[in-house]
Amino acid sequence: MNDQPDFLKRWTLASGITGLSAFAVYIALIVAPLPQFFTVLFAAAFGVLLSIASVGLYHLLKIFRKTVTLQVALMCNVVAGAIVNMMIVVQLTVRSFMRQDLDAAADESARQTLRWIWDAVDKVQLGLDVSWDVYIALGTFLFALNMLRHPRFGKIFGWAGMLITLLLLAFNLYTFPTPPGEANLVDLGPAVGLWYIAVGIQTLRSVKWVDNALRG
Repeated sequence: MNDQPDFLKRWTLASGITGLSAFAVYIALIVAPLPQFFTVLFAAAFGVLLSIASVGLYHLLKIFRKTVTLQVALMCNVVAGAIVNMMIVVQLTVRSFMRQDLDAAADESARQTLRWIWDAVDKVQLGLDVSWDVYIALGTFLFALNMLRHPRFGKIFGWAGMLITLLLLAFNLYTFPTPPGEANLVDLGPAVGLWYIAVGIQTLRSVKWVDNALRG
């Protein structure tokens, strides 16, 4: 018995669920004040969920056409998931320790030195942020490229994803090392997130299509 349709259906379902979960976690981290435990839990989960969602999206797209650019897209997004995990967890770790040290500082001079150290370390983390932007932009662009002729996505998903990520990458490289949002340009990260939410919804709507495409 050929279990390939069931295997790909499970991956498609997993992609939609983990993709939507990843960006629900991302939004929660940005807008909701959370206890430290949940902040760390969500921060650690985001990159993992993104990587899993990308594997499932790869399996969905390859049913129509398996290309080198699609495989590169998967590799870039998995690396992006690892980088963003490191970036967020390191930021939380530094913030936690620096706040403890500031509270325990003996005088204002010591606190000022600690603030200078904190500021320097934060600038190093901006490099991780740019690395994350490079990999997620390239992976997303190539995923979108492979959506252009796909029957479940098509030109709207394809061109929208390609345009957003080109601008995201261009803005980040142009303003490097300052983030675009702090350099009088638009931070397109939320736009990429909205695109992935739409992709996640469409992926969940494609589970039945996977079964029909492979069995029919």
